[in-house]
Amino acid sequence: MTNPYINDQAARAQTAALIGRLLADSYIIYLKTQGFHWNVVGPQFEPLHTLFQDQYIELAQAIDEIAERIRALGVKAPGSFFEFQALTSISEETGAPAADAMINQLLSDHNTASRTALQVVREAETQGDVATADLATTRVTQHEKTAWMLSSLLKPSK
Repeated sequence: MTNPYINDQAARAQTAALIGRLLADSYIIYLKTQGFHWNVVGPQFEPLHTLFQDQYIELAQAIDEIAERIRALGVKAPGSFFEFQALTSISEETGAPAADAMINQLLSDHNTASRTALQVVREAETQGDVATADLATTRVTQHEKTAWMLSSLLKPSK
């Protein structure tokens, strides 16, 4: 049985618009994480510098996969700061906050991106778009894992 979604360009564009929000969220987190990698200072410098690098490298790969999925749906992928700012609900950071504030910001941002990805999963499943649902499910998992790791840094050791 053929999935009618394959030939329904309006439904594909609707899904792509949601994925565009996930792309924008991911890109802003990527930029913020890389900036924090460059600017973190203090006693946690070395582990945070390394952690932030691991995180922005993972995000760079994800950004490419998300954008390519949008293109596979037949829609132009957003690719400018102007477009990303219009699509995301995550705010940029232009300063160099303290390490704990960096962690808190990224924790909040990954929770936001996880919610965005979950919206994509729900829409894609409704449309029968298993490829998009799979990609977005992977992003939910990764953002939740990253949020857990970041929150663990803020808890006092016992």
